[in-house]
Amino acid sequence: MSRICTLTGKKLQRGNNVSHSNRKTKRTFLPNLQVKKFYLEEEQRWITLKVSTTAIKTISKKGLKACLDEAVEKGYLLGY
Repeated sequence: MSRICTLTGKKLQRGNNVSHSNRKTKRTFLPNLQVKKFYLEEEQRWITLKVSTTAIKTISKKGLKACLDEAVEKGYLLGY
């Protein structure tokens, strides 16, 4: 399974470790992903999503239905 948020599209980023002597080596930055179950009231069912913690905060602010519709519109999610 890939490390991509299903709602925001956040994914792995690459960068450098910089030592005290300013030597640079490649590293990766992983998104903070959580597997979480949400209850979709419009369809009376539970949905399991792999979302970032930022997306969890957005869901509690906007609502699950609005976030799912936005993810489908942007192309991060095919359907739910």
